[in-house]
Amino acid sequence: MANTYSFGFKLKFLGTLFIAGCVLLIPKAEAGFLDQLKETISAKTQMPSDSAQVPADATIISGLKEALSIGIKKAVENAGVEDGFYKNPEIKIPFPEKLMLIDKTLRKVGLGSQIDTFELSMNRAAEKAAPYAKEIVLDALKQMTFSDAKKIISGSQTAATDYFKTATSDKLTAVFKQQAQAVMNEYTITQQYNGLVHKYNELPLAAKPKLFDAEDYVAAKTIDGLFKLMGDEEQKIRQDPKARVTELLKTVFGSNQNG
Repeated sequence: MANTYSFGFKLKFLGTLFIAGCVLLIPKAEAGFLDQLKETISAKTQMPSDSAQVPADATIISGLKEALSIGIKKAVENAGVEDGFYKNPEIKIPFPEKLMLIDKTLRKVGLGSQIDTFELSMNRAAEKAAPYAKEIVLDALKQMTFSDAKKIISGSQTAATDYFKTATSDKLTAVFKQQAQAVMNEYTITQQYNGLVHKYNELPLAAKPKLFDAEDYVAAKTIDGLFKLMGDEEQKIRQDPKARVTELLKTVFGSNQNG
């Protein structure tokens, strides 16, 4: 009786291993990168804790962190180059919407080029400030727990980006207001804005512009742009197995790159 029970358990266990192995080899068209990790964790929770066939907690979270680290670095690198903001319509920093009256009025009197220069300067400042974000976001990544990782894997298409927003927005704002101050000074953001307002106020019947802090605006838009790019990278990670490029990721997700 004992032998029959033992054989039945072994057969069931081997069957589970086979299913788990098949999950890790799902073709590219059928499963995204994080979908496979979700299945890996599911298989892990259903199998004996001493099984060598399913990655341990530390390996799973390391694989996820490595994947997200690639996405974070790529997002920051794409933003932190000349025209990274200015020529990307999804994150380009526009002349503030609340000051559109100034924009339209000055363009009507032939000062559109100064508006354009100011807009370009804001984007150049963002491009130079963007690299300051990398270490802050990567530090938040290091603090991610296995519980955080499971929530991210099972969450929305931008669950990791939302996690980083919550964990880093305050720090990023503080850093951009301090260290990026020199960058904004280099591009004379405040001086240019004050010059535009002065010219606007010289015009007859000009309504007073609303209160506006140009440096706060650039800092906020820089952070928004970075998280937009991170969200885009996260969605690629969730869908594209080509992110599985290192030995650690192959260990967690399998080495079959082409399905």
